[in-house]
Amino acid sequence: MANLSPTSDNAVYQPGELAPVQAPLPNRLAVEFIGTFWLVLGGCGSAVLAAAFPKVGIGLLGVSLAFGLTVLTMAFAFGHISGGHFNPAVSLGLWLGGRFTGRNLPAYWVAQVLGGLAGAALLYGIASGQPGYSLAINGLAANGYGAASPGGFSLLACFLTETVLTMFFLYLILGATDTRAAKGFGPIAIGLGLTLIHLVSIPVTNTSVNPARSLGPALIVGGVALQQVWLFWVAPLLGAALAGVSYRWLTGSQGTEPVASVAQRISLATSTIGEVTTSSPVPKP
Repeated sequence: MANLSPTSDNAVYQPGELAPVQAPLPNRLAVEFIGTFWLVLGGCGSAVLAAAFPKVGIGLLGVSLAFGLTVLTMAFAFGHISGGHFNPAVSLGLWLGGRFTGRNLPAYWVAQVLGGLAGAALLYGIASGQPGYSLAINGLAANGYGAASPGGFSLLACFLTETVLTMFFLYLILGATDTRAAKGFGPIAIGLGLTLIHLVSIPVTNTSVNPARSLGPALIVGGVALQQVWLFWVAPLLGAALAGVSYRWLTGSQGTEPVASVAQRISLATSTIGEVTTSSPVPKP
């Protein structure tokens, strides 16, 4: 088993082994842009375009599942290239947890923010093509507190919600991608975990736990959404930092063990199933 420094530039792994993939930084930034773009388009798009269509729509459960599925599908597609962060809070938590190099953190953040903005811009372009759509009335699934909270929750309630749920999201990611974790279940746990987070917090903040997901729609909607977006940077980053630091203490890890990406664990599980299937004797009739 290869043993990488926790601050390696290439903390992603080739399917089937724990050897680093030498993905150039521009490639990693490109897929972080694409993945965050997909998360905003798919997640926020489900809320804006499908939540109440035509009269019933997919509702809160459907929107929650959509956000979980965006992360799961991008983990399959690009996790082996960039590590599959698609979220500035995730990048910060992984860095503090010893899973990601700090010198690439600013570049990842820029790619993620630009991806979120591009996803929100395309979503606005699509939504504005519907008769009767109004950015001021229908919005772009922006986050908010107080009067801008779907349930009218206070600033403090929203801050606590975003901090705690982001912390648990990072615990889930750090644990599911730990080399000591059961192989093959990481992507399922992370996707369902994000779904659960949305089920809990859509009524509170419209769910962020991802600063790039919040900033993209806020920049286009403007007004109150942009004035309040600070909370959806500060709280998720605080929650991620708490998780990154405390996970190493909770598990007794100093961040020195190699960590498989979500996509690599999928590949390992799939190849293991294939080996069992092909090596099993065929019963005689």
